[in-house]
Amino acid sequence: MSRLFGYEVDATREKDTSIHDKGVTGIRNQKISDMENRLEIFNKYTNAVCVSIHQNTFSDPVYNGAQMFYSDKNPASEELAGVMQRKFVENLQPDNQRETKLCGSELYLCYYCNNPAVMVECGFLSNPEEAAKLTDKSYQQKVAFTVFSGITEFTGSAV
Repeated sequence: MSRLFGYEVDATREKDTSIHDKGVTGIRNQKISDMENRLEIFNKYTNAVCVSIHQNTFSDPVYNGAQMFYSDKNPASEELAGVMQRKFVENLQPDNQRETKLCGSELYLCYYCNNPAVMVECGFLSNPEEAAKLTDKSYQQKVAFTVFSGITEFTGSAV
């Protein structure tokens, strides 16, 4: 855990690697163990905000734009998703008209999280223009600031 801008931050992982339990074999079992371990981190704190950051992809490269997913298991998650979506429009994607989407149990972390949670799809890797942005360090910093400003607005803190 680290402290960043007054927030205690606990990242479930900092690389695209599984955090499954040692000794677990088989891809399916490792995936289940990984998800359970990340959910344990999400739920070990009270009064937390949980953000799962992803990049989207689709078979048609025309689609672009950030989109937020939330569960109705925690009523504050919808508000968090709305704030995040608005921040992406304000800071990075003024033409983005995507709506926030309600998820079900298929988005395990959002659905089973006890705290407000959102899955942030930052954009589409299947869209060449957006993929170029998403791999640019400067744009990544802008995305990170956008997520930070969304969390800050949601929690009622001043940036």
